[in-house]
Amino acid sequence: MRIYLIGYMGCGKSHLGRVFSSHLNMQFVDMDHYIEERNCKTIPQIFAEEGEAEFRKKERQALEELSEFTDIVIATGGGAPCFFDNIDLMNKTGKTIYLNIHPGILAERLLKSKTERPLIKGKSHEELVAFIDETLKKRNEFYSQAQFQITEPDIDLDKLRAMVS
Repeated sequence: MRIYLIGYMGCGKSHLGRVFSSHLNMQFVDMDHYIEERNCKTIPQIFAEEGEAEFRKKERQALEELSEFTDIVIATGGGAPCFFDNIDLMNKTGKTIYLNIHPGILAERLLKSKTERPLIKGKSHEELVAFIDETLKKRNEFYSQAQFQITEPDIDLDKLRAMVS
């Protein structure tokens, strides 16, 4: 089995991926960390030195590699489903779960986050909420293609297991 968690940054893909993979006794991979290890650079460094287009190519390569793994839960980057035919690849090779969390909750989480996120760096709360709303309008075309959708920030793991079984 292969499970892809998709959704906006800050929606909880990495956290849910860790606990859900443990619950299922499967391996967990955070795709951003996988990219960083493969390139010996942080995501912010890749963005700064090579630009978003090159990062998206690296992200696609990582997705192709991870789509060969078995018994794995993968937390994708927030934009990963929205480039190339990534969402199609995910749907063909595994189960996709969209963590559809309210923009207000996302903004609060992102403002408290200690992780440097190049796309939102330096934005005020109001700017961040507007940016999230605008970006979600574009990304929902891709996110909505997921096979499953979660709107509860703290879903029960047994309920989630039953959903993807």
